[in-house]
This record gives sequence, C-alpha cells and structure tokens, in this order.
Amino acid sequence: MVSFSSIQFQPAAAATSPRTSVLLSHHHHHSDQLSLSSSPSPPQQLPPSRLHRRRLHCIRAIDAAQPYDYEAYLFNRFSPSSKLKIAVVGFGNFGQFLAKAFIRQGHTVFAHSRSNYHAVAQSLGAAFFPDPHDLCEQHPDVILLCTSVISTESVLRSLPLQRLRRNTLFVDVLSVKEFPKNIFLQILPHHFDILCTHPMFGPESGKLTWQNLPFVFDKVRIGNEDSRINRVEAFLDIFKKEGCAMVEMSCAEHDKYAAGSQFITHTMGRILEKLQLESTPINTKGYETLLNLVENTASDSFDLYYGLFMYNKNAMEQLERLDLAFEALKKELFGHLHEVLRKQLFGKSEEAGHRRPMLAKLPKNGTPPLLPSQSEAVANNNN
Repeated sequence: MVSFSSIQFQPAAAATSPRTSVLLSHHHHHSDQLSLSSSPSPPQQLPPSRLHRRRLHCIRAIDAAQPYDYEAYLFNRFSPSSKLKIAVVGFGNFGQFLAKAFIRQGHTVFAHSRSNYHAVAQSLGAAFFPDPHDLCEQHPDVILLCTSVISTESVLRSLPLQRLRRNTLFVDVLSVKEFPKNIFLQILPHHFDILCTHPMFGPESGKLTWQNLPFVFDKVRIGNEDSRINRVEAFLDIFKKEGCAMVEMSCAEHDKYAAGSQFITHTMGRILEKLQLESTPINTKGYETLLNLVENTASDSFDLYYGLFMYNKNAMEQLERLDLAFEALKKELFGHLHEVLRKQLFGKSEEAGHRRPMLAKLPKNGTPPLLPSQSEAVANNNN
C-alpha cells in the first residue's frame, strides 16, 4: 500500500529516479514531480522559493472535479467562440424551421421533443435527444423553447435545470410575450439569463427569405459579464445575418401591438376559412390576398391561435371591437336598404329632414367597448 506520507515534491533534476512520477504543469517553464514510493521516507524541507512556486499550481482540465459554477468560468475562459450550442426544445415545424438557419450559420443544434424526430434531426445535421437529462448534460449555451403557448410552463418545469451551466441563456419564440416572461422569472433561478423574442414570421411567410421581416426581442435579464452579453449578441446576430428587421421593445408593448395586428389577422383568416373560399377563374388581386391570408393562418395550429387569445390580455378587447364593428357595419348597410325601400313606398315626400345612417365610430384602443345602447347613442350623435 502506498503511504500518503511518501508523497513529496522534488526538483525536476531528479527525473532519473526509477520511481513512478506524475507531472503537474503550471505557467513557468520549470516543473515539479510528484513521487510515489513504495516505502515511507522522511519529508524534505522545501526552500521558500519552492514553496512560492508550489502555490501557483492550478487546475487546467475543464472536466476535473471542482465546484459546478467554476466549470462555467473555465469554459468561458478557455473556449471563447462566436458559435453557439443551441438546444431547441420543441422540434416541430417551427423548431425545425429555425434550426435550419442555425445550422446554416455553423452553430451546433441539439433537439428535444415529445415526438421522435431523430431522422429529421439527423437529416438537418442536428443531434436528437429524447431524454431531457441527456440534452441538458450537453451543456448548451442556449435553451430555445419552441413549444406551444399552452404547454410552455409544463415543458419548462420538466427540464432538469441542475444539469445546466449556471448562466445558461433561456429564449422563447412565442407569439405572446408577457406570459413567457412571467413564467421564466417565476421558475428559473436568478443566475439564468432570459431573452424573450418573437420572429414575426413562420415557415410559410419566411420560406423564401427573412429579409426585412420583423424580429422582436426584449432582454429581460442578462448578466453583466462580457461572455454573457456577447452570447446574447451572438444569438441575435443569427437573425441579423438573415436580414431580419431587429425591433427591441418591452414584452408589454409587444402584446399591445400584437393584439391589434397578429390576433386580428389570424381571426379574419379563421373566419374566412369557415366560409370555405375557393379560387375562381376571375380572381381579383384583393381576392388572391384573402386566399393567401387563409392559407397562411390555417396552416398554423389552432393551439397557436388559442394562445394568442388566451394569453394576451389585449385580445378580448380586440375581439369585442371586431364584433361591434361588424354589427355597426350591418346596421349601416340595412339602413341604406331601409332608405331605398322608403323612397319606393313614399317617394320624395320624406326626403326632407331624413339623413342617411352612418357607421358609428368605434372607441379607440384601450377604452372599454361600447354597449349596444351606447353604440346607438353614438350613431345618433354622428347623424
């Protein structure tokens, strides 16, 4: 048995000894040797200069046993690179759509999903991990959530966060922003970075190019270290290189705008889909636009549309305004019809003092929608 009392430091000149030795390197060109002898020997007294050099020994191997946060420090110090390891959680159509761009720019992509996309991931050049523990043990720089809105919280809670590096960057690409922001802040420990994003395009609208397509982002929580700031910029740079129009705004501001644009767009597309519109030999440009709208919105899952409504507090207001506008438009239309009928029945005798009904003005965004009685009062005032 080797005695611990026999472990001692000796000068490099003693390398001719037949004893087994292990070399411990450090930043000086000289080296010490750790000798293991089969019999105990009295310890040698080291001179002060040797004691000083002995303190300079340090761990250089990243995989050596050490505190977990120290691993992240060594990784950032010895592995500086603009290329990222991105874990795409939720490898459906949209996850695959983004992964193609990541791989095209030279980044490493890991994929995880409930369904087995091993063959698809392999064809794209990504590695598929059905087990989230195996995925997190790859220590990705970025965890990108590409799940549906309604499953975001459950998927995030299923990830073994303790297997990730302590400063891992979490990113979402959901169509609503305040909801994932609050979930991230609630579940993720404070040492994880958070970036909320929304590519304002999808596999259909962005299948040819991303040039000038809006990419919205909010740096919710990013550490002060240069490596963490550079990592966020490297991720955003992926979309810059693809030609996206980069728009930085708060999550609350995004949801306000999205309710009046994206939710209304999807709602109109869903309504037109219910009408089962078909192409005709005499399509106008406007009708072609409507058919394209139906195609773009109907290709998305209903979960996406439901998420736009359920998880954006501004969506209900827009839905009520849309319903009010439709009713007001019908009232104006039937009012014109009523006027024509009165002329046919009574001639010009009632034209004096009779004014044509007009469409009531709707309240501005952010104000409560009018009740039917209030809407009639507004219409009368406008007339």
